[in-house]
Amino acid sequence: MIASLMMYARPELHDAHLRYWALIRAELAARGVPAPATLSNDADPFAVWTDPALVLSQTCGMPYRTRLHGHVTLIGTPDYGLEGCAPGHYNSPIVVRKDDPRGTLTDYKKAGFAYNDTHSQSGFASIYNTIKPLGFWFSDRRLSGGHQASARMVAEGRADIAALDAVTWALIRRYDDFAADLRVLEWTAPTPGLPYIAARTADKGATFDAVSAAITGLDQADRDALMLRGFVAIPAETYLAVPNPPPGES
Repeated sequence: MIASLMMYARPELHDAHLRYWALIRAELAARGVPAPATLSNDADPFAVWTDPALVLSQTCGMPYRTRLHGHVTLIGTPDYGLEGCAPGHYNSPIVVRKDDPRGTLTDYKKAGFAYNDTHSQSGFASIYNTIKPLGFWFSDRRLSGGHQASARMVAEGRADIAALDAVTWALIRRYDDFAADLRVLEWTAPTPGLPYIAARTADKGATFDAVSAAITGLDQADRDALMLRGFVAIPAETYLAVPNPPPGES
């Protein structure tokens, strides 16, 4: 068995995530679903997501639609109560340095673009789908390896622009001093948020109910820390309808 909740893991949230997982595990056990005692948050994400013994993990919308759909069970999507987004949806702030005088996306046509991964909906596909209709795409692309790293690159002048996960951006503003050196140039259109998945053979109903009960049972301080507001069902077709950047653009 394996499980992970690595997508929004940060040292400041370590204990809250452990308590959240303990509740999920207890709710799963109450429904006859065994689960590992510990989370494998340091394991390779795709190794976790494709493990036939996957009990629960959180993935991104883009890898779900490009590589995981049909091979895993879509359980549900956490709702983080994001402004301007329907329950279970999110979007991306496109961030630049606060003192950068450029005021529109087209002003950044020749800018250095920091991105976490080409398989990221919020860090890559969202801004591609926003910028491509304007008639360009960044030729200067700089791989950061993570949203926090992308934001730091922009703040420190090692890149000019980046798109971030809205939840991660909220956590960056909460915990990272360099957030004060950034501003949001524009927000991308909302898309379905980061879903929870399990192995193809998983009991979807029991797992959905267990996660829902765990979120409800969380202490208010932990719920606020993790930004959890609920758990919703978004159809697979809604995820699959989001366009992907062509392979040649990555």
